[in-house]
Amino acid sequence: MTNRPARLVLNPASRASGTLRLPGSKSISNRALLLAALAEGRSVLHGLLSSDDTDVMLGALRALGISVQEEGETVVIQGARRFPVESAELFMGNAGTAIRPLTAALAVQGGDYTLSGVPRMHERPIGDLVDALRMLGARVEYLGNEGYPPLRIGRGQLDARRPIRVKGNVSSQFLTALLMAAPLVACALSADVMIEVEGELISKPYIQITLNLMDRFGVRVKRDGWQRFTIPAGAAYRTPGDYSIEGDASSASYFMALGAIGGGTVRIEGAGANSIQGDMAFADVVRDMGADVTLHADAIEVRGIRVAQGERLRSFDRDFNLIPDAAMTAAALALYADGPCTLRNIGSWRVKETDRIDAMHTELAKLGASVESGSDWLTVYPLASGAWKEAEIETYDDHRMAMCFSLAAFGGVPVTILDPACVGKTFPEYFTVYSSLVHA
Repeated sequence: MTNRPARLVLNPASRASGTLRLPGSKSISNRALLLAALAEGRSVLHGLLSSDDTDVMLGALRALGISVQEEGETVVIQGARRFPVESAELFMGNAGTAIRPLTAALAVQGGDYTLSGVPRMHERPIGDLVDALRMLGARVEYLGNEGYPPLRIGRGQLDARRPIRVKGNVSSQFLTALLMAAPLVACALSADVMIEVEGELISKPYIQITLNLMDRFGVRVKRDGWQRFTIPAGAAYRTPGDYSIEGDASSASYFMALGAIGGGTVRIEGAGANSIQGDMAFADVVRDMGADVTLHADAIEVRGIRVAQGERLRSFDRDFNLIPDAAMTAAALALYADGPCTLRNIGSWRVKETDRIDAMHTELAKLGASVESGSDWLTVYPLASGAWKEAEIETYDDHRMAMCFSLAAFGGVPVTILDPACVGKTFPEYFTVYSSLVHA
């Protein structure tokens, strides 16, 4: 991003109210783009998220020979089932929702491909996915450190007679990648493809998004609990024609939080009771902390307390395994609670855009909070009125750090967000929308 601003000062806020419309879901957008590229026929995707991560996926699909036409938030894709370009060098930035499923799709197709990204991407593990692909007979090599991108993909010899096994405790994106690529194998070999998960599967709602989208694109996966998935022989993606992408539920969490601490009512349009995204469960978090929540089919309204007037949210001790992205918003809300708040089972934070447990610990402490953390947990002690410190919040090129810490403006002192444009990864207009809702 050229002329990227170095900092953004957020003045103290006391109220939040108004209506906003969410940008499209990142998780759904990048999945739908890839499935449309692999589907027979022409797909028209409405409400696609415009962001760094979707730009990465669109660029990769074009480089692979897929016809892509963009008209605002509508994208028309002519599917090819198999990528026309069989040799390419792909730069994937720091988009995990792009590099992991593309790695699997390219590996089962075979060709001559390299996939690389920003330095942080080369620190994000991909070994469990590569191990599973090699078990299938795909040829994938590391070009740097074992277990991490960059990768080279060649031509392997696929064999689906044995189940593919993948670990479930690091990132659900590995299983998502295998599921999305499996119909290419089932069709090519005219054989069932079975995927088995080793150990506990984290972030199950994200797998449910994958299964829902695959079904929408013509492939129904047989699921035996969360441990075994079977893709039937001959399965093939078919265009749904027109497909509308719902608003991003992870982004909705920041505005639910604004309604909870700024009095509200904040009305969030684009996702609601009909959402297929697990992060809509964050509504239960703010409700349990004391906010009034009203769910509509495609919208949610939150009306809460006024923390700027000394009111307090209820504290929590909660397992956030199912909603790890939205859980970061809960860590920021903990500053306004009536007692210490503990987030448990968040080990996946350590392999995200940054090590989010360490990052949250460090930046919350800058505001004056007492914080404790371990391998997969974080405890935040609330700040009393007058105990807040002015701080410059480092964002670590992590969009969610910037958006979470915008909530700190309700502590009564100015807060400076460093590199605020990092929100472009999923929500380029975040601070514009934020400022339209927040009042002194």
